[in-house]
Amino acid sequence: MFSKIKTKYSSMPVQVRASLWFLISTFMQKAVSVISTPIFTRLLTTQQYGEYNVFQSWMGIITVIVTLNLFLGVFLQGLVKFEHEAKIYASSMQGLTLALCSFWTIVYFIFHDFFNQLFELNTVQMSFMLIMIWTSAVFQFWSAEQRVNNKYRLLVGLTILVMIAQPAIGVVLVQLSDAAYKATARIMGMVIVNIAAYTWCFFVQMKRGKKFFSKKYWLYALKFNLPLVPHYLSQTLLYGSDRIMISRYVSESAAGIYSLAYSVAVIMTMFNTAITQTMGPWMYRKIKERKPQDIAPIVYSAMLIIAAANLTLIMLAPEAISIFAPPEYSDAKWVIPPVALSVFFMFMYDMFASFQFYFEKSWFIMAASVFGAALNIGLNYLFLSPRWFNFGYVAAGYTTLICYILYALCHYLCMRWVCKKHMDGAKVYDAKVLLGVSLCLVASGLMLSMTYEVPILRYSLVGIILLLLIIFHKKVINYAKKLMSLRKGD
Repeated sequence: MFSKIKTKYSSMPVQVRASLWFLISTFMQKAVSVISTPIFTRLLTTQQYGEYNVFQSWMGIITVIVTLNLFLGVFLQGLVKFEHEAKIYASSMQGLTLALCSFWTIVYFIFHDFFNQLFELNTVQMSFMLIMIWTSAVFQFWSAEQRVNNKYRLLVGLTILVMIAQPAIGVVLVQLSDAAYKATARIMGMVIVNIAAYTWCFFVQMKRGKKFFSKKYWLYALKFNLPLVPHYLSQTLLYGSDRIMISRYVSESAAGIYSLAYSVAVIMTMFNTAITQTMGPWMYRKIKERKPQDIAPIVYSAMLIIAAANLTLIMLAPEAISIFAPPEYSDAKWVIPPVALSVFFMFMYDMFASFQFYFEKSWFIMAASVFGAALNIGLNYLFLSPRWFNFGYVAAGYTTLICYILYALCHYLCMRWVCKKHMDGAKVYDAKVLLGVSLCLVASGLMLSMTYEVPILRYSLVGIILLLLIIFHKKVINYAKKLMSLRKGD
């Protein structure tokens, strides 16, 4: 048995083996994050956990401003486009990013009082953040080069080492620190590991390319990525601004409770990732072959699987929270339903946006991202601020849901326009099916949340659903087989 598996694995093309290991490492990262969450929620108070998560949210936003996300699309495209000078291109991108990080570090220390007050973080935390932004970017450049060249062994090994070391060292430092510094100690654990694990990547790429400054490549990267900054920033704001605003308008303790619920609910994005990574190349092939009629049946099957997974989490939210955190986090269960429902609409966005990506209508994507982020901030201010309705942190979950629904709708309308212009007006999806599934899912999710205070009713529903799964297990298996067949190009 083992020898057959080994022989089959050895016969795989290196590209397939690399993709397999990259996928495994991604899932392992998510798994370690899930496992470590219950540990830190028991070591940190809700206020300390909120402080740490607000730090993470600010870091995501500031990363875009400081690095311009040069390690994303422009770097991958450049490695392919400038293949004959890929090493020089890589070293020059490392140089440009170090220059940007150094510039913003100087700016920060000149105006540190202003920035500390703006972000509600202290100088030590801000210094740690700047170090993490640079070291993380350094690793992203090196890992992208490894992926392009299908060199997966060292990358996967380093990824596994970091994802184990960060929480392990974090636990030790948190336990050794005083109560006032526990959130900072958690951050310090990540900084120590980042410096030890990633810094050498900078010197390796600089040694290979031997070029810190390249006018040609610096101008190319800046010209390419500066227009995309609003898109990157909007996506980050849509994902993380709610925790920052909860911390500011409600409390850090509320931000901690909300962050836990968000972390638990977003675990469902693993299903999104697994399915979209399978369906993405297949969808592009169908678009290229002008066979959009083949797409809808598979997408409908995937929709049902994603919907079922999220409804399961909503149904078991009280139990999930009790596993992940002590009793003081119990109110987080009320945030899970809207955020879990948002995950479904994240998936829908991917199914619509593929058409814009294929036909290079990136300005559609940017416009939708900016709209979603602006709406999210506006609604959070309206419902969280004491000046207005002040509904509490649970409201942020529902503003997130509203924004992702409208975000998906925008991309659906853009997809219709793209198909009308580039695919002879092809009607890819039936709007009635999309609307029907979406309405049923949202209604079911909200109704299930009403059973949290009536355990007998909720457990009865769980029993009925399990019975239905047993009765219709063949259909469920067939849906899964349809999706798996895509990997074979069927």
